[in-house]
Amino acid sequence: MKKLSFFTFLIAALLFNIKASAQKDSLILKNKDLIVGEIKNMDRGVVTIGTDYSKDDFKVKWSGISKIHTNSFYVITLANGARLNGKLITTEPGSVCIVASDGSQKIFKNEELVYLKSLNKGFWDRINASADFGFGLTKSQNLKQISLRSNVDYLAESWSTAIHYNSMYSNQDHVNAIRNTDAGLVYNKFLPKDWYIPVSLSFFSNTEQKIQLRTMGKLGIGNYIVHTNHSYWGIAGGFTYNSENYTEAADRKSWEGYVGTELNLYDIGNLSLLTKLVAYPSITESGRFRSDFNFDAKYDLPKDFYIKFGLTINYDNRPVAGASDSDYVMQTGFGWKW
Repeated sequence: MKKLSFFTFLIAALLFNIKASAQKDSLILKNKDLIVGEIKNMDRGVVTIGTDYSKDDFKVKWSGISKIHTNSFYVITLANGARLNGKLITTEPGSVCIVASDGSQKIFKNEELVYLKSLNKGFWDRINASADFGFGLTKSQNLKQISLRSNVDYLAESWSTAIHYNSMYSNQDHVNAIRNTDAGLVYNKFLPKDWYIPVSLSFFSNTEQKIQLRTMGKLGIGNYIVHTNHSYWGIAGGFTYNSENYTEAADRKSWEGYVGTELNLYDIGNLSLLTKLVAYPSITESGRFRSDFNFDAKYDLPKDFYIKFGLTINYDNRPVAGASDSDYVMQTGFGWKW
């Protein structure tokens, strides 16, 4: 009976080792735990790894990893903006060796790596999306309010693109309906040293400023001044073509310059913060100045759900007659990312 138990244990251990060796990648955490599976990506200081023994992917802090070994190739972004392709192997504590396809090797400190993405992934694996929804209803004056914030982004080796759609609708008895809608498409071409070229097309409307539709095309250049596993801070500037249609005024068409900054903090537990500010000094309308401010706070919940708060402020020092010079929207919602 003891011999049978010993052979059973031996066979089970052998099968486990064969299965483990067939897996692609492995992580050893600082608490000595071992995770064997497929490393999908590392973004914002969090590594995602899928395994055969769990239906859900594991998410591990990059700072909590002691050793890493991959058999597949990744596109890798460093804190200085350099982009590399290769496998990852820990050769000494606190450092990672990147092995290129030609066998050449380069060693970097762990904190120098800010992004990983598997080169073996298909189209759908490169997409990230989220949507959150809010709804309010009160008996007094039959007030109804609906809000939606959503985005879809795709990341390739040397470029990225993103689509967003945000909308707020409010209606009550004896008062005109209030609408605020913001949608757009952004394309970023990545350059060396964390420089990038942003190209975007956006659409905006709101009732407070009597804007039926504002269409903007933007072209510029930007740089990530700070790009780490904890945060990033970038600035960008360029030119904008602005075409505006109003509900109660003549249309406007103008050229503008723009300068903007964006700060993203994401290594603060389950909370992440995003702040954007863009200023638009007009080129063809002397003295006109516009600005857009956005603030988002998101708290992650289990199973990829989250709670989100968003604030948007739009300002125009020369609005059309009868319109306000500013408008703001505050939205709270419950959402899911995938």
